[in-house]
Amino acid sequence: MTTRRIILAAGVLAAATLLSSGAVYAQAKLVLKASDVHPTGYPTVTAVEDLGKKLEKATNGRLSVAMYPAMQLGGEKEAIEQAQVGAIMFARVSVGALGPVIDDLNVFNLPYVFRNTEHMQHVIDGPIGQELLDKVTNSGKGLVGLAWMDAGARNFYTTKKAIHNMADLKGQKIRVMGNPIFVDMANSMGANGVPLGYDQVFSSMQTGVVDGAENNPPSFVFDNHYQVAKSYTVDEHLIVPEMVVVSKKIYDSLSKDEQALLVKFGKEAQQEERKLWAVYEKQAMDKAKAAGIQIIQVSAEDKKAFQAAVKPVWDKYGPKYADMVKRIQDVK
Repeated sequence: MTTRRIILAAGVLAAATLLSSGAVYAQAKLVLKASDVHPTGYPTVTAVEDLGKKLEKATNGRLSVAMYPAMQLGGEKEAIEQAQVGAIMFARVSVGALGPVIDDLNVFNLPYVFRNTEHMQHVIDGPIGQELLDKVTNSGKGLVGLAWMDAGARNFYTTKKAIHNMADLKGQKIRVMGNPIFVDMANSMGANGVPLGYDQVFSSMQTGVVDGAENNPPSFVFDNHYQVAKSYTVDEHLIVPEMVVVSKKIYDSLSKDEQALLVKFGKEAQQEERKLWAVYEKQAMDKAKAAGIQIIQVSAEDKKAFQAAVKPVWDKYGPKYADMVKRIQDVK
């Protein structure tokens, strides 16, 4: 074979190899890992699983989602870190856990910033919600803000002394998420705020490391915290939405069409989860009552005392978010 023919044959072979590998890459199936601290059947878990089914159908099986619920991949902090480096695609996390990473989100972590759950929903569905998702995407932290998730209102629950008013909180060790705002919030109410990962709450209450915690009814019941904490005090000190973030590293590797599908199905998941949440929250409260849990509804007068007590938290953290707080309060 002449040198020219050898070079030509080698070129054809190289081109064929490139075309073949490109075709394989285009057709390659990609399983996107998703993490959630909550168990199978939880609204956030179901909503992301359904997003995955839509994605798989729309991409003819190229993209699919493998959900790892119930803290299989660690707590929320670990999920954020894994998404940042591209070890997983989806992390469903509380804004409480995300606030230390992206400071702009901490405005939602101010106690009593929302009037009620409906107010919060109007905020996250509107321009403010999209603006904060974009803040995550443009933060340079390796994450893309995909969608919001409802998480109800957070309330206190304790293993020994029930909380009827501010005086009952005094001196109690209460687990909070690892965010300085929440530690200061609990302390301002007279408790001792103890930052712990969500995966440590149950055992910490069992062993007396903490006297209680604070969370929404489904987390309290369906993650079995009600088995050790026998009173649940409804004061709604926090109405903190959650967020589905995705790995920017993996997101950037997808085609524009695939990215558009992901965003579209993310918005649909936001609305689906809300409907699932309403049903799930009622089921949780019904189960708590049936189990004999003492449900305490804080009176309007006592709630004012709780709100007044957190003024130092607002004084410390509120000023930098003053403009955004006004915009939130103006949402009808």
